[in-house]
Amino acid sequence: MSEQKAPLLQMRNIKKDFFGNQVLTDINLELEAGQVLGLVGENGAGKSTLMKILFGATDITATGGYGGDILLDGEKVSFSSPFDAIAAGIGMVHQEFSLIPGFEAEENIVLNREPKKKNLLSEIFGERLDTLDRKAMDETAVKAIEKMGVNIDRHMVISSMPVGHKQFTEIARELSKDQLRLLILDEPTAVLTEREAEALLDSIRGMSARGISVIFITHRLQEILSVCDTVAVMRDGVLVEKVPAKQTSVQEITHWMVGRNVDGGKKAAAVQQTVNDNAKTALKIEKLWVDMPGETVRNVSLEVKEGEILGIGGLAGQGKLGIPNGIMGLYEAGGRVEFEGQEIPLNSPRKCLDSSFAFVSEDRRGVGLLLDESLEWNVAFPAMQIQNKFLKSYLGGLIKWRDDDAIRSVTEKYIDELKIKCTGSKQNARELSGGNQQKICLAKAFALEPRVLFVSEPTRGIDVGAKALVLDALKKFNRENGVTVVMVSSELEELRSTCDRIAIVSGGRISGILPASSSVEDFGELMLNNVI
Repeated sequence: MSEQKAPLLQMRNIKKDFFGNQVLTDINLELEAGQVLGLVGENGAGKSTLMKILFGATDITATGGYGGDILLDGEKVSFSSPFDAIAAGIGMVHQEFSLIPGFEAEENIVLNREPKKKNLLSEIFGERLDTLDRKAMDETAVKAIEKMGVNIDRHMVISSMPVGHKQFTEIARELSKDQLRLLILDEPTAVLTEREAEALLDSIRGMSARGISVIFITHRLQEILSVCDTVAVMRDGVLVEKVPAKQTSVQEITHWMVGRNVDGGKKAAAVQQTVNDNAKTALKIEKLWVDMPGETVRNVSLEVKEGEILGIGGLAGQGKLGIPNGIMGLYEAGGRVEFEGQEIPLNSPRKCLDSSFAFVSEDRRGVGLLLDESLEWNVAFPAMQIQNKFLKSYLGGLIKWRDDDAIRSVTEKYIDELKIKCTGSKQNARELSGGNQQKICLAKAFALEPRVLFVSEPTRGIDVGAKALVLDALKKFNRENGVTVVMVSSELEELRSTCDRIAIVSGGRISGILPASSSVEDFGELMLNNVI
């Protein structure tokens, strides 16, 4: 009688605390070769920490390590660095990017594994003078990109890429590794829209068929049910449920995650339009073009009414992200933008901020946060710099110094209102989970008290329990302060439940504007017009 083969991965009684704060308690997980495990939980539930332990992250070692055992093929392993995990066949695509901005996608895909070739000098003086084998690099990158089923420009420099393409570059890098046996995907679809996400799910299915195991972390629960064999649910550092994906539902998973019933399904009720059709035009956009790679805007004309929440939606790569990025001066743009009859200069971020515009970018780490500064500094610094808020004046205004009490007060206000999970207002932004970092970006914009607020993918990476809270905060900010909001989102139901009107972008142009109460089918038809 043959001995039963051990699972590919076993995690036994895993425990972890940070400075006395217990974040993981007795986690037990198993994973077979070729199996796809969906790992879900609210922000701060411990998912990313558990995966960092598995991947040998240095911040785990630096904070006292962990308790429990990890076994691969029945053999106990202990990774002191990610290099050990990679050598054992484990790959990880982190929630936040780890790419070199000045390198091309292809160079990032083969980073630290670049194929080399001999030349006359290296034959004489040694391998340090070998040259890069560009043809082999290109072949490796092409194969990895083909495995994903999503075409990206492998020769584009990372710093010029839209955020979704950066995510695909990360995934391609892991797929290019021949020894890959287990791939951890931490919120890989958070920056992707439906079409891109579906292509990635097909790629996960292909990995599974080739015998590669996948641990898939996402807040999009329907994706979990679509692609995973098993669902594991974490809450407050404890594994509360583990069930076959075919035997559960979005509603049941949501209940396990948050310990309460949350209406996070697809049937979000559209809001009643609260802004009169005859309301004054606050923001007028004429013939806007934006040169944002992957999100090019060709010719957008749009009028935003005073005090409304205007949604901008559309399929991936059609230009919706380019509109706020172009207006706020992050990418080269042309055309004309007027606010209350006054022209706002393009390609000048400071002029936009001086005009009481604020922007919550979809790229929270690249644009939105001072990662190594406190939450207080993140929330208050833009308002201090632009508006001289949170400052005390001395000697008749000759000397200004920061008002620490006011800074702490405004930060604590938004920590409370947005239910930001942190140890306090002094904690560094880098230490927060991705979803809580996103909430800090919102708090920073709210503290500016803008008259026009652009928000791009405001719930990216935020769990189902917190999505409604963030959207409600946006609606409250809009209604109570009369702020005009332009909200870009990849999720149509999110727009329908939040906005007064929704403009659909297709082929870099506005294909139509409808009341939020219009049917999903009507919006779907607009999305397919002029698709590029």
